[in-house]
Parts: sequence; structure tokens; C-alpha cells
Amino acid sequence: MKITKEKNGNALLVALEGRLDTMTAPELEAELKQELNGVESLELDFSRLDYISSAGLRVLLSAHKIMSGKGGMKVTHVNEIVQEVFDVTGFADILDIE
Repeated sequence: MKITKEKNGNALLVALEGRLDTMTAPELEAELKQELNGVESLELDFSRLDYISSAGLRVLLSAHKIMSGKGGMKVTHVNEIVQEVFDVTGFADILDIE
């Protein structure tokens, strides 16, 4: 998985490319923990994310909990495969998906 980050003031954009699964979720979790200090707005761009597993969902839930106390988090450009995972797991009701 490739992670691209762009910080603009107190806003952070994180774009993911590839698969967010058991092997790559710890990498994203470490990156987010490192970058979220002082961030009030987090956008996760999933336009190039092919797949998400339960390990990836756990990282998203953790980031959502952190960001809900700071200002917010949104997930953008979700493909049909990832959206179906969000729908089946109930994450579609939890996350702000655009």
C-alpha cells in the first residue's frame, strides 16, 4: 500500500493506494498517530484503494474516535467494493463518506 500525505494548516489529507489489510493496516496506524497532533480535519482519499479488511476498519474506527473530538474526519472517493464493506459492517452509518 502507498500512503501519500498532504498537510495544509490544521487539515490533513491522506491518500491510500492499494490494499488496506492485515499487512498494511499497522503502517497506516503508525502514520496517523504520528501526524494527527494539531490536526483538526482529516480527509482519507480512497480513490485508489482497492480493498479494505477488518484490520483496516479497526484503524479507521480508531482515527474516527480521535478526530471526532477534534473537528472531524471524512472518507472520500470510495469505490463500490469498499462501499459494500462499509455497508455490510455498518461503517457507512458511522463514517462521513463523500
